[in-house]
Amino acid sequence: MTQWLVVAGNIGVGKSTLTHMLADRLAWEPLYEAVDDNPYLSDFYTDMPRWSFHSQTFFLTRRLQQIREIERSEHPIVQDRSIYEDAEVFARNLYNQGNMTQRDWHLYRDLYEYVVELLPSPTLVVYLRASVNTLVNRIKLRGRDYERRINPGYLARLNALYDLWVENYARSPVLTVPADDLDFVTHGAHFDLIVEKIEAVFRGVTEVSFAPEEIARALEHAA
Repeated sequence: MTQWLVVAGNIGVGKSTLTHMLADRLAWEPLYEAVDDNPYLSDFYTDMPRWSFHSQTFFLTRRLQQIREIERSEHPIVQDRSIYEDAEVFARNLYNQGNMTQRDWHLYRDLYEYVVELLPSPTLVVYLRASVNTLVNRIKLRGRDYERRINPGYLARLNALYDLWVENYARSPVLTVPADDLDFVTHGAHFDLIVEKIEAVFRGVTEVSFAPEEIARALEHAA
């Protein structure tokens, strides 16, 4: 199978932007998250407990279709968000907050866990980790109307679930990007450092991280 990189992270952290930038730099094929074509989305926002299972199952199905595309592709792929995040972060949060019934949650988990065991794993997961303050500021900057209702408490709950997922994820290497410090959209030196780390993983380096002095140098170049 071709090389397959997943860009993971919370709402507003810059996943789609980094997916685009990496695809352009590495000459890889981008694969973006499909949201707008979910036929359950409007019903879901009206009555979450009733429609959360349907909506999340739709996303799970779309993600499976994407992975099938990846398996068939002759080109390396950069994917915006993973099937794991759908289940371990967003669906789990719905259940934790009482917006998915226990019966629906157990059926969804059974389906997800069975399917995931049959799927290939990404070559690398790039996890963009940012504080709630950074997420809120970036959400405000991009000015999407439907995101204006997102409150910091929701983002904090998702952040906690992201950290829990990454801590327990063992299917492929994870490169955690300190997105509070590295503004790869505005500063080319920050993006260059991220690309350097990704390429190190692909060369077979097993312990790859962002040292404080590297981040400091990148910040100096951006000043």
